[in-house]
Amino acid sequence: MADLFADTEPQAPAEAEQSEAAPLADRLRPRRLEDVVGQEHLTGPDGSIGRMVAAGKLSSMVLWGPPGTGKTTIARLLAAAVGLRFTAISAVFSGVADLKKVFAEAREHARIGKRTLLFVDEIHRFNRAQQDGFLPYVEDGTVTLVGATTENPSFELNAALLSRAQVLILHRLGAKALSMLLDRAEELEGRPLPVTDDARAALIASADGDGRFLLNQAETLFSVTVDEPLDPQALSQFLQRRVAVYDKDREGHYNLISALHKAMRGSDPQASLYYLARMLTAGEEPLYVMRRITRFASEDIGLADPNALVQCLAAKDAYDFLGSPEGELAIVQACLYCATAPKSNAAYKAAGAAWRTAKETGSLMPPHNILNAPTRLMKDIGYGRDYAYDHNTAEGFSGADYWPEEMAPQTFYGPTERGFEKRIAERMAYWRRLKEGNGQ
Repeated sequence: MADLFADTEPQAPAEAEQSEAAPLADRLRPRRLEDVVGQEHLTGPDGSIGRMVAAGKLSSMVLWGPPGTGKTTIARLLAAAVGLRFTAISAVFSGVADLKKVFAEAREHARIGKRTLLFVDEIHRFNRAQQDGFLPYVEDGTVTLVGATTENPSFELNAALLSRAQVLILHRLGAKALSMLLDRAEELEGRPLPVTDDARAALIASADGDGRFLLNQAETLFSVTVDEPLDPQALSQFLQRRVAVYDKDREGHYNLISALHKAMRGSDPQASLYYLARMLTAGEEPLYVMRRITRFASEDIGLADPNALVQCLAAKDAYDFLGSPEGELAIVQACLYCATAPKSNAAYKAAGAAWRTAKETGSLMPPHNILNAPTRLMKDIGYGRDYAYDHNTAEGFSGADYWPEEMAPQTFYGPTERGFEKRIAERMAYWRRLKEGNGQ
């Protein structure tokens, strides 16, 4: 059975000779922290990692970032930079027995003055009990823990573990950093990539910030011989298309739906359509997106445009009837309608205020005059007495007091001056004048 963890001396990353048979991404692994691209906010002199290395002392940390941004490389180079023994395990393949072995070996090395940097890849895949198992070894200094995760540590890691480790955020690699990786690949191979300038730019864009993916694509290009450099169209036919990174039950899911909601709230139909497309092309359930857009129609548009809710429900029915992909156009229509509609959260705020007041005053009886009186006893004690039937008044408005006797009238809903709510505000103001004229 192959080892599930690796144990190397700190000089290994800098001095190990790279085999020509190794993948291009491995052969291009940086040998110094300053060679890591795209993470200068951490590795630079003023960055958290840069300052720790300068001081010669590391604290435990969690490296949080997208795939292919250098988490494993940084961990190896950190051990080398401060002279720690490096051990790596993967939470995907390791269990309790492997952890016990790692901690026992780290304790043995600590007795002879050699501290251990324990790198745990995909640390979020350990369950809560396993994560708690790290705590005593981190606290007593047996290991300096460096965890790597693509998921939000706030959701995936124990609070106790997070309190003992810094969370350092790695950025997805930008076009400049990715271009530097291609330059290094071309220098190592001793020849340029067989692509045009436009195709090179398209190759960088297709990586979506993932340096490892980009280098794997470059390695494929270096392995073939072409008569003419590939243009963007030829490149797209030659290389596989990268699937967007998106976990429907994890943070990417919540990030994109949040972005869609806020773009619609900000009345930006272009950005709204972009985030809708991001979710649907990544495999999100269309009806989930439609439910969220429908919620938006009530929360952020409300009575400023009552037709928004109608549009959303019609889009849901259209999708149910047509299915994918034809029915997705109805979702697009609802999204664009909501993004371009006048906005109001007055109904949303009114609901919150009414709910709070109802919980505080839930035992108060409505006034007797607006209660039904189906029995003689109820009529005798005043139920329904002196009820003003609004339709029998000149204006169709009696101005009666409908609040419990022990409670002053409240104001929950305040319409805005936008869209249809402007007309509602005018109507409410008219009723208020009538009520004041009647001495109410």
